[in-house]
Amino acid sequence: MKTPPLARVRGYVRVRVRGEKIETFINAAASKQLRVWDVKVTAPRVMEFHVLVSDYFRLRPLLKQTGCRVHVEERFGVPFAMKQVRRRKFFVLGALLFLFGLYMLSSLVWTIDVKGNVRIPTEAVLSAARQQGIYPFQWTFRLRDPDIMSKGMTTQLKGASWIGIHREGTKVSIEVVESITPDAKQLVNPRHLVAKTDAVVTHIIADQGRPVVKQNMRVKKGNVLISGSLGTPDAPLTVAAKGDVRGLVWHEYHIVSPLVSKQKVFTGEQKEITYFVAGDRRLKVSGYGDIPFAQYETLQDESRIKWRELSFPIGWLKEIVMEVHYVSEERSAEEAYKAGLTQARADVIAKNGPKARIQTEKILHQKADNGKVNLKVLFEVEQSIAEELPLVRQFESRSESNSE
Repeated sequence: MKTPPLARVRGYVRVRVRGEKIETFINAAASKQLRVWDVKVTAPRVMEFHVLVSDYFRLRPLLKQTGCRVHVEERFGVPFAMKQVRRRKFFVLGALLFLFGLYMLSSLVWTIDVKGNVRIPTEAVLSAARQQGIYPFQWTFRLRDPDIMSKGMTTQLKGASWIGIHREGTKVSIEVVESITPDAKQLVNPRHLVAKTDAVVTHIIADQGRPVVKQNMRVKKGNVLISGSLGTPDAPLTVAAKGDVRGLVWHEYHIVSPLVSKQKVFTGEQKEITYFVAGDRRLKVSGYGDIPFAQYETLQDESRIKWRELSFPIGWLKEIVMEVHYVSEERSAEEAYKAGLTQARADVIAKNGPKARIQTEKILHQKADNGKVNLKVLFEVEQSIAEELPLVRQFESRSESNSE
């Protein structure tokens, strides 16, 4: 016989029957239409089969008639599972409470991540999010539609052109797109542009103010180049002078360039030392022993343990000790002269700005003595010669004279 439908729901057992009239017992069970299946003989006068729980209790009259004995070997189905559950009700209750707690914890907002903000403080974004109902330990099913919350936050935060809100599990991500605003014009006081050094003017453009000097004029330090006074004594008018004034300036350099140059060379040999760091203290973990190099340089790489935005005072420090050799290289007087001149040119550009241009250079003195080359060079440099001079002091002196 085939397995009856819904056998596991109704419940069934596997039984073993022993007796002299076991064939008679099976025939009687078939005549009574008892649902048995998987019938097999396991030994002489011993037989096993499966039977529904409801039909198992109908076997008793047949057992008395045939003198057979029955023993339940195994139980299957929902009725027996429910019986075990009733025996372990505290365990099942604990499992249900655990699943319920897990579901409730997964329904809370645990983390809020704010990204994309540069000018708007993160605290301001979190404050606006709290007003929209987004804060830690908030129920996720109480959150409103993301579009509604993002519109509300965009209205609250000045300087934000768009805010996107996305929830993934227990984490809420807030992406801020800030509006682009033009840079505010810097307010300046009335001023002159004066010469910061002696020079010959080569170029002058007055964007604002009145130019006082012309091209090819020689000026001294402190002379007004572009005046901020535009009015008359009766109707004074002052502005912030603005423009570009360039001129030829002379710089004299005394250069000493050695004939033997030393260069640092890394050999490729190195040693790593690892420390465990706790606050200001550290404990060496690896790399014991003395440093085997006579000359060396040390690089340090420290990493602290972090969790989200928190940084703990413990971590690891790795030191890489690299062997160094200093190689001496002899060069001719001509090479030392060129090297010193190149260094002087770079110093001129570094001191006078990247727009400075060397027009001419003149060697005033050159001598090789005591393993070095001495040079005296005069550079003619075209550079910016203007600096600001406020007009506030003039107003103060005029007011003092009037009071007298």
